[in-house]
Amino acid sequence: MTKAATLYGSRAQSEALRPGPLRPANIIRSKFPTYKNGSNGIVIKLADGPEMPPLKEIVAKETADLLDRRQRLSVRELAMKFEKGLNTATLLSNEVKWRQVALLERDILLKNLKSVLESLRGRVTGKTKDEIEESISMVEVLAVQLSKREAELLQQKEEVTKLAKSLKQASEDAKRIVEEERANAHTEIQSAKNAVQRVQQAVQEHEKMSQSTGKQDMEELKKEVREARRIKMLHQPSKAMDLENEIRILRKTFAEKSTDCVNLLKELELHKRLKENVATSFDLEGLQCLGSMLRIVCLSGTQMDLSNISIQWFRIHPKENNKEIISGATRPVYALEPHDVGRYLQAEIDVGGEIAVAKTAGPVDPDAGLVDYVETLIRRPDTEFNVVVLQFNGIEQPKESVHVLNVGRLRMRLTKGKSVVAKEFYSSSMQLCGVRGGGEAASQAMFWGPRNDLSLVLAFETTRERNTAIMLARRFAIDCNIILAGPGDKTPW
Repeated sequence: MTKAATLYGSRAQSEALRPGPLRPANIIRSKFPTYKNGSNGIVIKLADGPEMPPLKEIVAKETADLLDRRQRLSVRELAMKFEKGLNTATLLSNEVKWRQVALLERDILLKNLKSVLESLRGRVTGKTKDEIEESISMVEVLAVQLSKREAELLQQKEEVTKLAKSLKQASEDAKRIVEEERANAHTEIQSAKNAVQRVQQAVQEHEKMSQSTGKQDMEELKKEVREARRIKMLHQPSKAMDLENEIRILRKTFAEKSTDCVNLLKELELHKRLKENVATSFDLEGLQCLGSMLRIVCLSGTQMDLSNISIQWFRIHPKENNKEIISGATRPVYALEPHDVGRYLQAEIDVGGEIAVAKTAGPVDPDAGLVDYVETLIRRPDTEFNVVVLQFNGIEQPKESVHVLNVGRLRMRLTKGKSVVAKEFYSSSMQLCGVRGGGEAASQAMFWGPRNDLSLVLAFETTRERNTAIMLARRFAIDCNIILAGPGDKTPW
């Protein structure tokens, strides 16, 4: 028995020291459970120390912890947690593999041990043989327990593999979500940068425009200041008085020169008529320029009442030499209007059945500076004049009330306060001319027929304003393909 025990011990020691597949089992042999024989041949496992919790519980706890904290984690932290769980599952899977290898080595070791015991059982007898048989039974029990343990490990391996796959998929999904969120964040950041760049460009352009506008405004202000200084210098009392005196002297000189010129022309016309043996007993008195009045006078020096004599005024074109009757001009006095500029004026007087003729020495001259003033007013959409209504449909009106005449691009309007007296667009039925009935205020009065059933006689503050209103209205009407003329006047269309 001692020899057999010695052989068993030496053989076991040689098996332990022999290199081969059984060597790793010696490394983890300290982890083998300790068994003993109990009553009725039951093998009892002795406690080696504090037991570790099973892998299933560890994984379940880790998963529950992850699920519990997922709502409080960001996408990046969630991805990190999933990666950590995947690493833990990988470690658990490796540990299961190691345990499976250990079980496999234990199974091989038990088989070798069983074969050794069976070989010894045939060599020994007596009590030693009984002990060997008892050892063989214990080895068989351990083999059964190891097979059960191996089955449990295989099941745990499958569960850990499934959990690792799910954690890997979750980690990949988390990574994909992180990448998508990162791409969206990059897109939003880029769009925000572009928006900021656009805003900066807009601010820079606004600053440039503000600077350019400020420079322009500064230049305009400088021009206005210079103009104001110039006007102030012009309107100083001494200079203004000097300018007024100069203008008065120039006007007086111009009137004298015009009178001299008219007289010379009249003398020339008189000499021509004397050579032609044509008797002339009447002449026209007054400046032959727009804004003045022409009056019929007798050359014989005798006073003659012309109120009961038939008189008719005509316009004569200097080139065509045809007479154009001026309807309504049958008084000894006639106020020149803009339509007379550039034409001769002729008055025919019926004295006892004989027709006497009084004619201007030359064409009517325009008012100095009036054309330029009208061209300036044309740039405006409309112009207003203060007027007094003298007649309304031929009925005399009180002269105390002041009206406003608005001459616009498309229409004329007469108002008194907020009430509209007349308002008409330019049309072929509208009539406009100077007053032809004579009178001291004829040079400041205008006839306006907005339509066939309405006629007005308006008095302006000055003769220049009357002529300005007539010229401005006719100019706007021409832009509308309409010619405004007086009653009976001929028009090209």
